[in-house]
Amino acid sequence: MLIWQDLHHSELSVSDLYSVLALRNAVFIVEQNCPYQDIDGDDLVGENRHLLGWRDGKLAAYARILKSGNDLEPVVIGRVIIDPAARGEKLGYKLMEQAMASCEQHWPQTTVYLGAQAHLQSFYAHFGFKPVTEVYDEDGIPHVGMANR
Repeated sequence: MLIWQDLHHSELSVSDLYSVLALRNAVFIVEQNCPYQDIDGDDLVGENRHLLGWRDGKLAAYARILKSGNDLEPVVIGRVIIDPAARGEKLGYKLMEQAMASCEQHWPQTTVYLGAQAHLQSFYAHFGFKPVTEVYDEDGIPHVGMANR
């Protein structure tokens, strides 16, 4: 069972942030062999939020929610990640349920957007997302923009 936290960036402890950055580095940079600037300046600004799923004191699931200052722009879910040790347990579905609930709680009726790895389109379709862009290359990985409205 996971213990979920839905935190405004100002509520992240130093150890929470360290766990987030360590997991993102381990998967997005090392496992996917994709050198890119993960620390992009968006983690600790504005109304941005972080969803953390903890199991036995270890971060097992994570997503970042970005909200720009422009209310006409969509909320963006990104950095969706499951710890490799916890894969195969359908935690991605639970994580996205948490992310969608957070978006609805904090920004009701706002369009939600994500840049999905192209092979995960059917996964995100389960949550009402439809492609809104052509497939594009992001750091050597095919992606597609998807939105829920």
